[in-house]
Amino acid sequence: MDLSEIASYLAEQPLLALAMAAIFVSVLGGMIRRGAPMLGGFLRGLGNLGLLAALLLTIAQVTRFTTGTDFALPQLGMPRQSVEGTETRVPMQPDGHFWIRAAVNGVERDFLVDTGATLTAISPGTANDADIRQNPMNRSVLMRTANGTIQAQLGTIDELRIGNIVARDLDAVVAPGLGNANVIGMNLLSRLASWRVEGRTLILVPHHPQPVDEV
Repeated sequence: MDLSEIASYLAEQPLLALAMAAIFVSVLGGMIRRGAPMLGGFLRGLGNLGLLAALLLTIAQVTRFTTGTDFALPQLGMPRQSVEGTETRVPMQPDGHFWIRAAVNGVERDFLVDTGATLTAISPGTANDADIRQNPMNRSVLMRTANGTIQAQLGTIDELRIGNIVARDLDAVVAPGLGNANVIGMNLLSRLASWRVEGRTLILVPHHPQPVDEV
């Protein structure tokens, strides 16, 4: 990997770039502190502030993905999903995945878009909070996870709302093996008029755009 590739990678990872720059400045300050105490102390303090800022911004990023707090920090690769005309546009996040903020039966949760998943999958916690209806025939399916094959219960989401997209009576699996994660599968994407990826943006186009509820 040459310097241009490293620079390009760091440009896409602003928090990592900030942390590395802060460490460099802090080490530099320590090296020159004997010869120039004031300058060395200033640089070390500046480096420590940079590390603190990187830590706080990392916490903010994790909070955005794991709580109901939704805010936009586009300079750090955390823009808010938006609706433009008949399209819902979802930006790629710093981890390289598309995360969608959706309302499951009115309960707001984050979903990872996985085109390799046949069915939409939700965590037991989401299923409980959103009062997901179990399959009337009490059907279950076997799912492969990182921890092995598990049995997952089939259920139905009465309403899943993403921007101007509303899916009703959507089949889903309640998968304990996913932990607290939720996944959008192909059974939702296939209901759309179209979906595509342009650059670092996922574009979802419904057949019948609905009035937008802020989520």
